[in-house]
Amino acid sequence: MVAWSRVRGNTGARTPGVDGHTVRSIEAKPGVESFLAELRADLKAHAFRPQPVRERLIPKPGASKFRRLGIPTVRDRIIQAALKLVLEPIFEADFPPCSYGFRPNRRAHDAIAEAHHHASRTYDWVLEADIVACFDEIDHVALMDRVRRRVGDKQALALVKAFLKAGILSEDGQHRDTITGTPQGGILSPLLANAALSALDDWFVDTWRAQSATLASRRRRHRHGLANWRLVRYADDFVLLVRGTRDHAEALRESVAVALAPMGLRLSDEKTKVCPIDEGFDFLGWRIQRHRKRGTQRHYVYPSKKSLGRVKARTRELTAGSTSASLAGLLYRLNPVLRGWTNYFRFGVSKRTFSYLRAFAWRRVVGWLRKKLRRTTWRGLRRRYLPGWCPTEGKVALFNPASVPVRRYYYRGSRIPTPWSEKSG
Repeated sequence: MVAWSRVRGNTGARTPGVDGHTVRSIEAKPGVESFLAELRADLKAHAFRPQPVRERLIPKPGASKFRRLGIPTVRDRIIQAALKLVLEPIFEADFPPCSYGFRPNRRAHDAIAEAHHHASRTYDWVLEADIVACFDEIDHVALMDRVRRRVGDKQALALVKAFLKAGILSEDGQHRDTITGTPQGGILSPLLANAALSALDDWFVDTWRAQSATLASRRRRHRHGLANWRLVRYADDFVLLVRGTRDHAEALRESVAVALAPMGLRLSDEKTKVCPIDEGFDFLGWRIQRHRKRGTQRHYVYPSKKSLGRVKARTRELTAGSTSASLAGLLYRLNPVLRGWTNYFRFGVSKRTFSYLRAFAWRRVVGWLRKKLRRTTWRGLRRRYLPGWCPTEGKVALFNPASVPVRRYYYRGSRIPTPWSEKSG
């Protein structure tokens, strides 16, 4: 039932797999208990076989490319959730603290806090790395080798391999075999991707322990003109912060490529670059640059222009075109966009950006109202829809991003507990 609750709360719970079933349809008929009993019997009889995932192409923001999602059937999601419950604690015992994506009690803000922590101090250069189609190109043989190092149960290994080889039903109805990769959209895929990318983490940890484990060793390397560096990874997005020269950072690019090659992964020549930290770099939607807060010794981060541009584009999309919906209907769609964006970026110097976004959203909504009610005077519009100058209808009002308080998110490092640690229990 734990696995069922995880599947029910998954974002793809309402999306049918290739068998046409959804969580709701199973709850209606044959019922959860009967469904799980049948699935349990298939597993015990070794008769369970994963079905192909249903392909969905999602446009990437600000690009003409698409992100390929693979939606498993509900049966497969249940087994994947159960496998994750078993495998995750095993892998978490080995995963180093430099990785943050798809891990319990860790979030993107922890990765940003670490990158900010080191960028505001002695590190001078950053290697911004981008992996080409990470989830699509992971080598199955190399991945299974890494899984076998920690998992000895043959049935669990067989299930993991079966999910990797399940195949894809494309949007045009064609069935394709999966030779490489682990489809995004499955519950187990993020854990398997982390297992594959831990090859990069292991390279960093081994090098760090051999060369830079202590403050004295790092100072000695610096005196002799050698580089020190830090890896910060969130899923397939990662940066290497380098104390040294540009040549040192460029040399690390080759080392990273060598570390990823056994897993079938490669760096993008176009998107992987080296830049000075003083010029700044974008990471997980944030702009990290060595700016000192006036009157203090603190440095800060703020939302990147790309991230602001995306939320503005989404606001334009919702307030453009048809005006047949009510103002309340528009606000019900727009408010979650504004609220989610500001909640993510509230851990930085974002107050001015939030005020700008509030003014931008206000202008777009009021412009939509003027277009919808062309014959209504401005005075009538204010009286009916703008009490206190805030677009409102009934009980719903336009969300005000400027009302969200901002605060610092502190770097936790290796102090982040796991659900299985003694302190977190």
